[in-house]
Amino acid sequence: MTETAAPTTVVAAEDAADGEAADWGPLSSLPGNPMMWILILGELAVFGAMFIGFAVARALDPATFDASQAQLDRLLGGVNTMVLVTSGWLVAVAVRRRVSGRSHRAAMLGAMALGGVFLAIKAVEYGDKIGRGLTLETNSFFQLYYLLTGFHAMHVAAGIIILGIVTWWDSLENLETGAAFWHMVDLIWVLLYPIVYLLR
Repeated sequence: MTETAAPTTVVAAEDAADGEAADWGPLSSLPGNPMMWILILGELAVFGAMFIGFAVARALDPATFDASQAQLDRLLGGVNTMVLVTSGWLVAVAVRRRVSGRSHRAAMLGAMALGGVFLAIKAVEYGDKIGRGLTLETNSFFQLYYLLTGFHAMHVAAGIIILGIVTWWDSLENLETGAAFWHMVDLIWVLLYPIVYLLR
């Protein structure tokens, strides 16, 4: 038994040294680098806690939240939803093109450009609110509005940088890793938009 076990042990040790034997559990089957998925799970937990906080604050003061929510531009928020979802679709197209050996950079550049459009629309929206005196100090709704949407906008900006990096350092794993982050950004906005802008 010792003679047959020894070669297996040696092979396992060599695999571990090469970094091929790392077991990330369920994360190993996901596309991209497992470390990105750990980051994504952490970010989803943070946003989840913020959504719960928003719901509790609304329950404690529904009149203020309803009146303040009426000051938001649902149309701009809806346009931004379409912009970000389209950007996510372009990233998915880029990954499929990369897998099939076709050029994917145009799709990635389009996704990054739409990310920039999202931020520009958000800046217009912020400018309008601040111009009307609706700031962080207005009430608890606008404190949470700026916190949630601002934190998300930071993720959009970071996502654009990540997409640029994985487009430049071209590998399928890099592209899938960047795509995973960008889809998280999409998902959070798809949840954030109705919670903050629409639900009463």
